[in-house]
Amino acid sequence: MMNLNQPSPAVVRAQRRSLLMRIHFWSALIASPFALIAAITGLIYVFVPQVEQVMHGHLDSVVPVSQARLLDDSISAAKMAAPEGWTLHSVAPMHAPTDSTRVVFMPPPTEHKKDIGGHGSHGGGTSTAAKDKAEFLRPNFGIPTKAVVVYVNPYTAEVLGSLPQSERFSNWSRKLHSNYLQNDGWRWLIELAASWLMVMLVTGLYLWWPRKPQPFVPQPKVKGRAFWMQWHTFVGVSLSLMSAVILTTGLTWSKQAGDQIRLARDAAGQASPRIPAMFKSNPTAGVKVLPWQSAMEAVRKEAPDVQMQLMPPKGPEGYWRANQLDGDQPDRRFDLLLDAYSGERLYFSGWAEQTAFGKATAIGIPFHRGEFGLWNQALLFVFGMGVVFSIVSGWTMYFQRRSQGLRGMPVVMKGAWRSIPWGAWLGGAFMLVAMPLLAISAAGVLLIEGVIAFKHRNAH
Repeated sequence: MMNLNQPSPAVVRAQRRSLLMRIHFWSALIASPFALIAAITGLIYVFVPQVEQVMHGHLDSVVPVSQARLLDDSISAAKMAAPEGWTLHSVAPMHAPTDSTRVVFMPPPTEHKKDIGGHGSHGGGTSTAAKDKAEFLRPNFGIPTKAVVVYVNPYTAEVLGSLPQSERFSNWSRKLHSNYLQNDGWRWLIELAASWLMVMLVTGLYLWWPRKPQPFVPQPKVKGRAFWMQWHTFVGVSLSLMSAVILTTGLTWSKQAGDQIRLARDAAGQASPRIPAMFKSNPTAGVKVLPWQSAMEAVRKEAPDVQMQLMPPKGPEGYWRANQLDGDQPDRRFDLLLDAYSGERLYFSGWAEQTAFGKATAIGIPFHRGEFGLWNQALLFVFGMGVVFSIVSGWTMYFQRRSQGLRGMPVVMKGAWRSIPWGAWLGGAFMLVAMPLLAISAAGVLLIEGVIAFKHRNAH
């Protein structure tokens, strides 16, 4: 027997749609200012390779003229040009024939003890307990931000110049994108925007999901608010997969959501291999530490053919340490320790040793940064422009509603909350746990909604 109090499927769908439209509106209201800035600054970051070629090409590139000199010659020349009192941190030998050699120097320890690494350090956080830190080597993520890099022509050992790493365009544009050139205390704004953009993406896909035949491609001759709605939907849905990738990879190196992701990663046994700190070189009377040239050649015998960063031994029992410098070839990432005297391998981990999570992030994060070449940059440019258009078109529709005398905020139908299926509740709970800033701000939204509902009841 039919329950007359049970709403029809069409009413349930309308109730559900009204609530999701309201949530979609709130997500846009919260995220759009910061998302617009993130999209514009991201568009700047997309062109890092081209801009750096213009700005820093005289340091990064050389003209091959003959056989390269010994790496030790380049390092000796770099030491003469380094700031007084600064210590040698690492060397990035030339990989391509036109590469210069980069010799990295760090300030005295009291000046850089808080520096946490290079341009990729925010993507490699760990949830390991403090008591375990001494058991493993600290991850290395490239050239530290506070370093000074001396660039040397490997063919002539001529110093081409020096530049603080913080003054590289890539570093400036990354900071502009991630924290508006402020300290890391501002990064929560980007995380907040990314969290609500994820909500906007999920609710937007539901609101679009076709339940009957309808044109996906915008139709010609459509004008007014319908024009903006068609294109808003088309652009948003077309870029939805890429949006999910960009938002997910961005959240992996955020603070709050990133911590949750890393906790889940570690609990699932998906943490990247860590280098045990137990390895030591074997000092032998009368045997000297390998020169830089020999160490580099020993590394190249053991490691994939990729641009690398080589760090010298620290103390008599120290070792040569090497890893991949850039992320544009993730399948060639590696970590390698060599005996300081013999060059024998002490430890190696490469792509085969990476977990599924490690491989996914090794691909996803460089893709997010546009490090895979022109095709990657082109996709990110289209994505960034799409985000800008989605935000502008969404607000255009909002003001068009207001100009037509309609309420700016979508109206929630009575019974809408009861129309949400249990699976959606579980999905929402998962998102709130995974993105703590979303949970905190959602509580604020619910409070405002309660005040609105209270005033509405009193008005009637």
